[in-house]
Amino acid sequence: MTTPYQHQSQAPVPPQGPQGPPQGPPQTAPQAAPQMPPQAPHQAAPHQAAPHQAAPHQAAPHHPAPQAYQQPVPSRPPSQPYAGMGPYTSPIPVRRTHLGNALASEWTKIKSVRSTIWTLGIMAALVLGIGLLVSATTNDADYRTLPTTLPGFFGTLLGQLCIVTLGVLVITSEYGTGMIRTTLTASPQRSRVLTAKALVFFALSFTTTTVSLALVAYASMGMHSGPEVTEPTSDQILGATVGAGLYVSLLGLLSLAVGAILRHSAGAITTMLGVVLLPAILPAFLMMSDSLRDLGRKMLEYSSPQSLASLFRIDEGLNSGWPQLSALAVVTAAAMIAAYALLEKRDV
Repeated sequence: MTTPYQHQSQAPVPPQGPQGPPQGPPQTAPQAAPQMPPQAPHQAAPHQAAPHQAAPHQAAPHHPAPQAYQQPVPSRPPSQPYAGMGPYTSPIPVRRTHLGNALASEWTKIKSVRSTIWTLGIMAALVLGIGLLVSATTNDADYRTLPTTLPGFFGTLLGQLCIVTLGVLVITSEYGTGMIRTTLTASPQRSRVLTAKALVFFALSFTTTTVSLALVAYASMGMHSGPEVTEPTSDQILGATVGAGLYVSLLGLLSLAVGAILRHSAGAITTMLGVVLLPAILPAFLMMSDSLRDLGRKMLEYSSPQSLASLFRIDEGLNSGWPQLSALAVVTAAAMIAAYALLEKRDV
C-alpha cells in the first residue's frame, strides 16, 4: 500500500530491514532542488517517518548524490586575474642593471668592512708619520743633492704592504664567508663584478696613497726651503706623488688578481709578499755568481724598493722609474686576464 508521502519524498526510501520490500530504482522528485544537500540514509525527512534501524550485519546501501552536486567547479585559467584585481605591478621600477649598479654595490661593501678602514688607516699613518718624522729630524744641508720629496719614500716602503693586503682581502674575504655566491647570484655577469671590484679598489687606493704622499712632499718642501736646498723639479714632484701612487695601486690591483685566482686569503697574501720581497733579497745571492750576475742586477732594478727609489729620484744614476711602472702594469694586466678567465670557468 502506497502512502501519499512517498510521492512527495525527495530522496529514495531506504529498505525496511532484512524483511523489507525489494530494492528498486530510486525515485526522484519531478523538480530537484540543488540548493539542499542530500540527506544521509539514517536521517528521515521532517514529514517522513524514521525507518527501522538496519541490522548490524548488513550495511546501509550507498545512494549517490544528485547529479547537480557532482559537477566539478571550473578552475580559473592561470592568465585570468581574480575578480576585482588587475595584473600585479611592482612598486619598484624594473630596469636593466649596468656597471654603475655594480660599482655602487662594491663601494658599499668596501666602505662598510673594518679591514678597509684599518689597512688604509695604517698605510696613511705610516706614510705621513714616517715622512713627517724624517722631515722634522733633518736639516737643510741634507737636501743639497737629494730632493725634498725624499721623506715620503721611507713610509711608502712599508705602506705598500697594507695596500697589498687590502687588495687580497677585497676578493678573498667573500670566498671565505660564502658571500661570493650571493654576489654572483645578484649579478650573474661575473666579469662585471670583477671589473667593479678592480675599479673601486684602484680608485680608493690611488687616491689615499697619492694624497698622503702629496701631503708629505709639500710639508717637507715647506720645512726645508733655505738657500742650501735644491728645489725639486716638476718631474721629481710628479714621480714622488702620482708615480708612486700609481705603482702602489697597481701592486694592490695585482694582489686582487692573485686573490681571485687563488681564492684563499693566506695563500694570496703569502704569494704577494714573495713577489714584493723576494726580488729585493734574491739578487744579493745571484750576483755572487758570474753567470747569474746580470740576472741579479735586472731583478734588483725591477724590485719594489728600487722602483720606488727611481720614482723618487733618490740617485742620479737611476732612471725615471716609468719603465718599472710600465712593466708592473703589463704583469698586472696579464694577471687580471687570467682572473677573468678563471672566474668565468670555475664554479663558486
